[in-house]
Order: sequence, then C-alpha cells, then structure tokens
Amino acid sequence: MPDPVVKLQDSPQPLYLQIKEVLKQRILDGVYLPHQKLASENELMAAFGVSRITVRQALRDLHNEGLVFSAQGKGTFVSKPKATQSLERLQGFEESMLAAGFAASSKLISAAPRRPSKDVAAALRLGKKEDVVEVKRVRYLNREPVSIDVSYFPADIGARLIGRDLARDLFPMLENELGVPLGHADVKIGASAPDGETQKLLKLGGADPILRVERLTYDSSGRPVDFEYLLIRGDAYQYQFRIHRRRDRTSR
Repeated sequence: MPDPVVKLQDSPQPLYLQIKEVLKQRILDGVYLPHQKLASENELMAAFGVSRITVRQALRDLHNEGLVFSAQGKGTFVSKPKATQSLERLQGFEESMLAAGFAASSKLISAAPRRPSKDVAAALRLGKKEDVVEVKRVRYLNREPVSIDVSYFPADIGARLIGRDLARDLFPMLENELGVPLGHADVKIGASAPDGETQKLLKLGGADPILRVERLTYDSSGRPVDFEYLLIRGDAYQYQFRIHRRRDRTSR
C-alpha cells in the first residue's frame, strides 16, 4: 500500500534524514509490523515529493540501523526489533531501551512470595527458612515479546514491591521509591533451549535458541538485593560490552 503524502518540514535537516525519521517512527510505533513490506521507491518518491537518490539514502540509513532489510527483487521489509544493551552501566530494560529510541514495555505475569531454590537462596545469602518474592514479567520491544524476566527479592524488599505497578522498571523503583541505592551487578550469559511456556510467551519455535542471563544485583553496601533469570530471544536482543587489555609494563 502506498504511503500517504507527507509534507516535509522547512528545516535545515536534510530531506533524507526527515524521511528516515518519519519511517523510523512508524516502525517504532508499530504502524509497520515486523516483516511487513514498505512502499516501493516510486511510491515513497511520490509520497514525499523527493528524488530517488533521496529515498535511497533514507532507506540506506534505516538499513544501517537494522530497522529494515531488503530481499532481491521483492523490496524492503521491516526487521524484527533487535536492540543492544551495554553492560558497561547497570540499567533497567526500559531505561536502556527508551534511551536508544525503542518503544519498550512490560507485562506482569505474577508477583508472589516463594520458597527459594538453593541457587536463589545462596545468591541472596538467605537463611534456610527465609522466603523470597518472585516477580515474573514479559518484556516487549515495539510490541514484540523479547524476554521473560524472573526476579527474586529478599522478603523485606519484595514485600514492599507487592501492590506496586511492577510492569515498570524495577531499578528506578528500588532506588527512588523504596530507598534501596544500587551498586553493581554480576552477570553470567549462556545459551539455552526454551521450554513450552517460554516458547508460548516469546512466540518461539521449538528449535529457536535463547540467551539465558543470570544477574545478581547488589545495593551500594554490597548486600545482594535482586537475583534474576533473563530468558531472551537471540534474534531480537543482544548485549554489548567493551573489554580493555591491561598492559604489563614489563612486556615489550
């Protein structure tokens, strides 16, 4: 379907950048769905009143940002949302994604007291009879499910979370509403095969792999306050971090 005619702004910003931003916003808003075919170059030229070279530059920029892909002889299509989160800073999902220009949201599946597994209890340094509060959510990018987050909190912190809007980012909630200043986190990343529930919630096939991330977050005093399992679609989300080589002064 051709795009409706769009009047570009009288702006010092180049026309191709204006077109790119219009198309990008439609993708992020879900007007164009993943794998949907965009209008042809001729249709975009007519819609925006610009030359072919201007349209091609706008599409090239969208390609470079990973928002669209081309199929030879078939046209240009919307990519599935794929976001990158840096591990250089301790951020919540929405904090990171909104800053990158993605439409991020969450759906709460459950929030309730639980008897912790041995691994969870050990990570949070709990006694044998201490319970946790488990918070389970599905995270979305541009309305597409990308991860299942299962978070465990010591009972004294978790009890204060119950009843709040847990579809929001929990890190700002812990700091700003509960007065729990966060310090650092330990992260482990591996691969896993999804179980039936994960396949259903993330719309996966049985052979689709997922990233399995364990993140243990400490408050500023060094107390572990949040242990999480993150089950992430590998085709929609990735982590990025920078590694520095420490130079030995005696080496040549």
